[in-house]
Amino acid sequence: MSSDEYSIRVNGLGKCYEIYATPRDRLKQFIIPPIQRLVGCEPSSFCREYWALENISFDIRKGEAFGIVGRNGSGKSTLLQLITGTIAPTVGTVETRGRVAALLELGSGFNPEFTGRDNVYLNAMLLGMTHDEVDERFDKIAAFADIGDYLDQPVKTYSSGMLVRLAFAVQVQIEPDILIVDEALAVGDALFQKRCFGRIEKLLSDGVTLLFVSHDQESVRTLTNRAILLKGGREVSMGSASQVLLDYRKLLHQEESDYFSKLMQPAVETGQASASKPADSSASSEAETAPESNESSEKSQARAVSGRADQMSFGDGGVEVVSVGTFGTDDEPCAVFYPGDVIRIRVNCISHIDTDSINVGVRIRSREGIKIYSWGTLNQDMQILAGLREGELFWKRQLKAGEQFHVWLECDCSLGSNLYEIQASISYEGKPDYTAQRILHWKDEAAFFQTLMRQDEYFFGGISDLHMAARW
Repeated sequence: MSSDEYSIRVNGLGKCYEIYATPRDRLKQFIIPPIQRLVGCEPSSFCREYWALENISFDIRKGEAFGIVGRNGSGKSTLLQLITGTIAPTVGTVETRGRVAALLELGSGFNPEFTGRDNVYLNAMLLGMTHDEVDERFDKIAAFADIGDYLDQPVKTYSSGMLVRLAFAVQVQIEPDILIVDEALAVGDALFQKRCFGRIEKLLSDGVTLLFVSHDQESVRTLTNRAILLKGGREVSMGSASQVLLDYRKLLHQEESDYFSKLMQPAVETGQASASKPADSSASSEAETAPESNESSEKSQARAVSGRADQMSFGDGGVEVVSVGTFGTDDEPCAVFYPGDVIRIRVNCISHIDTDSINVGVRIRSREGIKIYSWGTLNQDMQILAGLREGELFWKRQLKAGEQFHVWLECDCSLGSNLYEIQASISYEGKPDYTAQRILHWKDEAAFFQTLMRQDEYFFGGISDLHMAARW
């Protein structure tokens, strides 16, 4: 990539902080090592080094949308602060080209004693706009923020949502070349978030480079082309947004599995791993889904993960999605549906353990990666338990080791013309309400189907048929 094609270039970036046990150690570090160097001695260290970020490198093209994902404490905010120049790197370099607008912390750059109106002028001028330019755009800023009479009240009286409204309204009006957004939008209400994402999409279409950090995986998938996954300040994965998000889900799942393994380790060591499930302990009941063997639960999980040939899958193991197919009402395989047809999805499974409390579900995504719908057998069980429908609970079904079974999931086709992906999952539900879930097997790209229109018979636009009717 030539130097004229990138907006952000990060090379070998790292940030190290010195951690001191006491203020006295900080004073010693300031005085003693320089004296030791003067007399030719090896300098002592009275601190512990903590690398918040280490050896991060990537380039972002002009007009590209790039996502950063990872758990809290993974180094996301540190990376953004280094890119914006708020803090200086310990090692490595950062280059940016063009005007940068960053929404990192609520109210950063705002004076709490000033009114919202005063802070608009102050913040915009700090970002490089002239007073006349702010005058020209003030009405647009005020309309976008939509905080009414509070605009002339001190900022210290604002809620977090009002604060981010005003900050975002200012940032997007300076016409940046690079827009950096950190989780701040999560505090806004649904209408404001819709307005923000619409504005971000408009900026992207105008060629603005976006650096986006969020825990909302669907937002990252929808807004960004590429992404990087961080853990402990280091790069875990970088590539297309969909692949990085899959790696992120695997990471979250593995960390959750490790957590429950540690909880159960004392019971395993004392030979209590096969004890009956306590009714009020979701952690204990969920751990029973591990295969019974003389190996530790950690070894069992490692064996399950390493034995998977499909890179699009993850989970603890125990019960497995073998295959997924789509069928018509005649039980014949079908991959093309029209509005009014019945879509029948068959999920073929096998259990390697004796268990119950199982949920078999699917998620349907559009070609653009947008989640359209998710549903599972537990959703139906919850309706039965609530008295809204009749039937047997799949959640109570007893599965035996080696048992093969299948589940039919059916719905009327009300989807717009598109190609759709089916993701299938099997989860252990410690409680019949999705509050104590462990993923046993998740399979991306388990199946695909397409919806078309018979335009001379029935036609609608959008992603879903609302079955609208007209009266006059």
